[in-house]
Amino acid sequence: MGAQPAILVIACGALAREIVALRTLNHWPHMVVQCLPADWHNRPEKIPEGVRAKIRAARGRFTSIFVAYADCGTGGLLDAVLAEEGVERIPGAHCYEFFAGSAQFAELAEAELGTFYLTDFLLQHFDRLIIHGLGIAKHPELLPMYFGHYKKLAYLAQVPSEEKMAAGRAAAARLGLEFESHVTGYGELATSLERAHTLATTSMTESIITWQN
Repeated sequence: MGAQPAILVIACGALAREIVALRTLNHWPHMVVQCLPADWHNRPEKIPEGVRAKIRAARGRFTSIFVAYADCGTGGLLDAVLAEEGVERIPGAHCYEFFAGSAQFAELAEAELGTFYLTDFLLQHFDRLIIHGLGIAKHPELLPMYFGHYKKLAYLAQVPSEEKMAAGRAAAARLGLEFESHVTGYGELATSLERAHTLATTSMTESIITWQN
């Protein structure tokens, strides 16, 4: 029986840096990460079948598969695919929730429904994904259409720095929103991956013992 990676993590490209950092930090050598395009953030209808294709291409090559997506605007369609394929994902509606933690995110949402959220990735790619991705660069008149009902921009920082805080304030000013920040770290992304990795490596160990016997 040849050694094989214990777990495949199929992830949103917006989480690639955080997942690789967690894999390194926790010494998870049996974790392989495959990402789908981060700009599907703006095209969530592509996510369910994109994830399904990755799952089916990986069958038989890994001890287990885990999906590092929340619902991410798919309206339950991703969960339907995962139920059919027998694969689990990170709990939550979106990355803002699992980074902040469900309880803290609920508090933030209750305090101000009109809040636009940025993570480290979205802040880094603010111009490409928000300003250009939503067409605001070419059509500035779209800005109030997209953001007129927002009051605040909340930056959820995974790895904070003074430079990122300054960039967050600049992004808020560009959208005409108040700025606030919250240091979340990796939140429930870390705990979900740790649990998935533990289950996968336990399964792999049990398979090796069974084969040896």
